[in-house]
Amino acid sequence: MDLGLKDAAAVVVGGHRGMGLAAARCLAEDGARVAVVGRTREALDAAAADLADRGSPDAVGLAADVTDASAVQRVFDEIGGRWGGQLNILVNAVGPESVGTFEDLTDEQWRAAFDGGVMGMVHCVRSALPLLRKAEWARIVNFSAHSTQRQSVILPAYTAAKAAVTSISKNLSLLLAKDEIMVNVVSPGSIASEALKSWAASVGVDGEDPYALMRAIDEHFGHPAHLPRAGLPEEIGPVVAFLASRRNSYMTGANINVDGGSDFT
Repeated sequence: MDLGLKDAAAVVVGGHRGMGLAAARCLAEDGARVAVVGRTREALDAAAADLADRGSPDAVGLAADVTDASAVQRVFDEIGGRWGGQLNILVNAVGPESVGTFEDLTDEQWRAAFDGGVMGMVHCVRSALPLLRKAEWARIVNFSAHSTQRQSVILPAYTAAKAAVTSISKNLSLLLAKDEIMVNVVSPGSIASEALKSWAASVGVDGEDPYALMRAIDEHFGHPAHLPRAGLPEEIGPVVAFLASRRNSYMTGANINVDGGSDFT
C-alpha cells in the first residue's frame, strides 16, 4: 500500500534502535525523509545510513538528550532549516528505563522515569508544533505501553510515565483537532526489545527465541499474550507508519494495542 509518504518530512525520536528504528525503516521505505534523534552518535550514524539504503532521501541522525529542552529545540531548529520550515510526522519512541518495585524505587528514579518518559515527549512535541502547523498535513504518534492496562509490580514508575504519555496524547488530539493534526498512541505488548532480551538472559532464557520469551513472561508475570510468542520490533513499524501517514485521514485520539492478543478494553 502506498502510504503517501514520498518526500514527507519525518522525525523519529528514538529512531536509532529497537521499535523506533523499525518505524523509521517503514517510513523510509515509503520514501519519507527521516531524521532520527537520540544520544548515541555511532548508533545514529548507522541508523541514518540504513535508512538511506532503504530509500529515505536526506536521512540524518541528530544527537540530543530529550530531557534537555534547549537541546531539543536546537535539533528542531536544524530540522526546520533543513526541510523548509515544515514537518509532517513526529514519532516519539523514547521511553524511560526504570525497573523496581514501588518500595525499592528512589525519588531520583521516579524523577528520571518522568523526565525521560514524559518530559522528553513534551519537549519534542512543543518544539515540533510550529513546523507541524506549517505543513499541508501532519501526524504525531507517541509510544505508550501495554503495562498501563496490565500492571507489573516491577514497573510502577515506567508504567506511570507511559500512562501520562497516553493522557497527554489524548489531550493533544483534542487541542490539535482544529489544525487537523492527528495524534495517536501505540501501546506495544511484549516485544523482543534489547531490554526484554536482557531480562530473559538474567533468568536463563534465550531472548532470541520469541516463544521461549513468552513462556518466561507467563511464568514470571502471568501475562501471556493470546499468541504463543513475543512480538518483534518490525511488527510495530507498519502500525506506526500507517498512523503517521496521509492514509490515516480520520483516526485521532486512539490508543492502538499491538500485543499479540489480550483482554485489554
